[in-house]
This record gives sequence, structure tokens and C-alpha cells, in this order.
Amino acid sequence: MTLKIATAECFTHGLIAREIHACSQGYHGDFGPKYLKNLKEDVILLSGIFIPTLSALKSVLNLEPPEPQEIMRGIKVYDEKTDQEVAVMMARAVKGITGADIGIGTTAGIGRGGIAILTDEFTIKATADVHADLRSSGSSQLLKRQISGVKKVLSILEDILD
Repeated sequence: MTLKIATAECFTHGLIAREIHACSQGYHGDFGPKYLKNLKEDVILLSGIFIPTLSALKSVLNLEPPEPQEIMRGIKVYDEKTDQEVAVMMARAVKGITGADIGIGTTAGIGRGGIAILTDEFTIKATADVHADLRSSGSSQLLKRQISGVKKVLSILEDILD
């Protein structure tokens, strides 16, 4: 049986999808070989969506998300607790739209962000290990949070696939 994965990503900018796809196709990405050591050939990426805006959550994923604390040039800004709720909504939506076995959602505004990995049996919620604020952190801190989030998801996914 082929295990199908789909992602809806904000602060991870589609990097999770890229890494899953690279490893499942047998070539190296930046993080995948370290975190997805046991990725089997029967895992495929159905879709990876970079979805940073509030309007895309509504129109592409057909969601009615909570009202953001702020909107910056269309990009939604939530606190960490709400980011986790929205990440679950994103994971559930992309899983349903694509028919994937695993849906992954990520979003981050203020704090460590929200990460959700969802199957029919369970939902895992997590955060990156780096705090940042989209409204005021420099790009260096935002990129550190992004990399932390990608590594966290790939590590959790490896545990699920084992």
C-alpha cells in the first residue's frame, strides 16, 4: 500500500513537501536524509501547498479560520495558541482535499508557530523550537524558526513511519 502525504505550509514555505518528495524519489534534499532515514519507496507526496495568506486559507483550503490578530500585506498573524489551531485546520483541509493518508499543516506569526500532523487515527500538535515575531523579528530569527519547524516535522514524520 502506498502512503500518501499532503502539506499546507506557511512558515515552512513548502520545504517540508520538498524534502518528503526528494527522499521518496531517492534524491537528497537539505534535511530529509538526516531525518527521513527510513522513508520507504511506498511513500509519495501528493501535494505541497505554500499558503501564507488569509484569503488563500479561505479560497484554496475552504476554511473559515479565526480572525487574525493582524494582517500584514495579506499574511495572517496569529499568536502561538491560535497558530496551533489553524495548523490543525490546514492539515485536515489538505488531507481531505487531496485524499492523503497524512495531512501536515504549519503556520507561524507570533511565537514558535503551529505544526499539525494528522491521520485518520491521530493528530499530533507541536511547535518549532525557536520563538519569533513576524511583525518585528529580523529575517535571521524567522529563518531559524522555519528551519526548526521543518526539522521538527520531519523528525515526527520519521517516528510515525517507523
